[in-house]
Amino acid sequence: MVGVLEACRRAKMSAAAIALAGEEDMNKMLAASAKALRERAAEIIAENKRDIAACTRGAQFVDRLRLDEKRIDDIAVGLEKLISLHCPVGEVLEERTLYNGLRLRRVRVPMGVIGIIYESRPNVTADAIGLALKSGNAVVLRGSKDALCSNRAMCAVIKGAIREAGYDPEFIQLIEDPTHEGATQFLKMKGYVDVIIPRGGAGLIRNAVENATVPIIETGTGNCHVYIEKTGDLDKAIPILINAKTQRTSVCNACESLLIDEAIAPAALPRCVAALREKGVEIVACPKCRKIDASLSEATEEDYGTEYLDLKISVKIVGGVQEAIDHINRYGTHHSDAIITADPAAAQKFLNEVDSAAVYVNASTRFTDGFQFGLGAEMGISTQKLHARGPMGLRELTSYKYLVEGEGQVRG
Repeated sequence: MVGVLEACRRAKMSAAAIALAGEEDMNKMLAASAKALRERAAEIIAENKRDIAACTRGAQFVDRLRLDEKRIDDIAVGLEKLISLHCPVGEVLEERTLYNGLRLRRVRVPMGVIGIIYESRPNVTADAIGLALKSGNAVVLRGSKDALCSNRAMCAVIKGAIREAGYDPEFIQLIEDPTHEGATQFLKMKGYVDVIIPRGGAGLIRNAVENATVPIIETGTGNCHVYIEKTGDLDKAIPILINAKTQRTSVCNACESLLIDEAIAPAALPRCVAALREKGVEIVACPKCRKIDASLSEATEEDYGTEYLDLKISVKIVGGVQEAIDHINRYGTHHSDAIITADPAAAQKFLNEVDSAAVYVNASTRFTDGFQFGLGAEMGISTQKLHARGPMGLRELTSYKYLVEGEGQVRG
């Protein structure tokens, strides 16, 4: 088993080679990887079954962990979609001649070595490799012990395919140390790793932010809201709510909290409750809601700030757009929030004042996704404000440098 330091050292040594790779070579590696994943799906699934058999957590967790032929094909499709996307490395962001005749260009360059620390989703292994590859970065992967067999198998298949295609795959490194100490060591690999992106629950992200000496791009948990404003069309709002809450509950862009304008609550709440209960959603609600429907359980302060990742939702009646915005900015995680409204002024106020990476009008929060935004696979959804925000695609995995050309100029 390769140790944390050795994995990071190998990635650092290989970073220059992938940074200088041409786009044609990148695409050949991606195509070979996708082909190998499909051809060797049975091997990966067999290892995945070992992870599932050892799993003692709930059904929602197992759903995130599980791989089958369809999911592996989807992963391969994700790599193939990256082939059609332009590699951003070398893109000229700015070009001008200075007062002294110096010619200046600002161009995109890879980050260098990207570290990914993530939990149970083994698809992240391939997504991260593909995105790092197409943006010219080396990558060090550190998944959870729950998916170790799956991650090891998938990484081996991809590295083997790249090697058979005639390229050195050592820009891809997998840390197999599943211990807390190994994770902490990884977070402190400054000098070897240029940036770490944590993907997972609140605990993992908090641990990374608090303990890393390597710069962190924070991908947030998703306490996402749907707010039905007083002019909102319920025939439109309820399908949006049900999609946002139940289309897939274990993802960060699923709705966890419903806000209803008090002007329409007597009519809207019963319809929303009936639709949610039909899908098996547990509902906890504020006192105003419980006056309308006494069968609802009481919501606590903690409920309003919870990412359930399950068939559960908090519901609150609010006095208007401003109260909805204040509630979201207080309890939300700055991920994805939506308003259902027919009032352009209310929509614009919501768009302007909700402090989230993605803000929607009359649409489901489930669209906050790299593929849905046309970015291809993503490293995660950034909820911070420095460098990158929202789905992190290829451009978000680059930095830039200045190229300055002169003819003998010196500074006086």
